Amino acid sequence: MEKNKIRKIGFFGGASWVKGNQTYEDSYNVAKLLAENGYEVVNGGGPGVMRAATNGAHDGGGKVLAVTYHPNKPKKNYEGVDKENLFDEEVYTLDYFDRTKVMLQNTDLHIIFNGATGTISEFGMTWASSRIHEGNNKPIILFGSFWEELIKDFQKHMNLRPGEVDLLKICATPQEVLSYIKSLNR
Repeated sequence: MEKNKIRKIGFFGGASWVKGNQTYEDSYNVAKLLAENGYEVVNGGGPGVMRAATNGAHDGGGKVLAVTYHPNKPKKNYEGVDKENLFDEEVYTLDYFDRTKVMLQNTDLHIIFNGATGTISEFGMTWASSRIHEGNNKPIILFGSFWEELIKDFQKHMNLRPGEVDLLKICATPQEVLSYIKSLNR
């Protein structure tokens, strides 16, 4: 792969969103536009943002890799693999953190949509990884203007190092996402 060439896009976000919710529609529309422009979508194979990304990618003519987590016994607060998420290819993992790690390793850029504690975990893992590997890091897009306030709160209340916030790009429309990715591929 050419240095800094973005091809595979990781979609992270809430599993509870359903068709008609703004976050679900945003994930669908971003994935569709990216697929129409030749990018591959990668997600966790679950419902919500993940299913929306798969549907959008397929409607945009693209394909989807799902990095799934199959626990050894049912977990009360884990949604599991979604039978309605009809991804094209699967990487099978047995641990939640391993799933996230494999997704981060097998993508060139990460988009974080609105979600809950799992999304917060994924956001933290990609942000920390980008800081640790700065100079050879993977870009992070935070989708939605609500991130602006959250990042300001992080800056106000957390002990962030210089340059850490510069690793993040907030986008509020699918076209902004595409334009940003294209600017990185120049």
